[in-house]
Amino acid sequence: MTFFTNYINLVLIAIVLISGGMLLWPTLKRGGRGGVSAGEATQMINRRNAVVIDLRSAEEFAKGHLPSARHIAFGELASKAAQLTKNKSTPVLLVCQTGQQSHKALRLVTEAGYADAHVLDGGVDAWQKAGMPVVK
Repeated sequence: MTFFTNYINLVLIAIVLISGGMLLWPTLKRGGRGGVSAGEATQMINRRNAVVIDLRSAEEFAKGHLPSARHIAFGELASKAAQLTKNKSTPVLLVCQTGQQSHKALRLVTEAGYADAHVLDGGVDAWQKAGMPVVK
């Protein structure tokens, strides 16, 4: 019991709790799913065969998109959400220019029954800044 009455030990316990909370915060903030970095997206595409859905306009898509990305404009997503993949447990990666539209689309995709849907944080802009390839 003297362990908890020593102020130095209490400070060390507080530091451990605070640092642990800071490490868990990003996961808790996005609820275990949602935004992924360019590196995480690459792993998801290569290791788990994620389906990449590009939500930008046809003109933006033609200027450059992620390899193996399928183009479905954001406005068409609601009507085509049920047909993204044959297996709804397949990971789905939603991509737009900056990540804003993708977060809106995430709700539509999860409501359509896709349990493993994610958003590329920062969109194609962040993908290119990370030095990842784009296909034209």
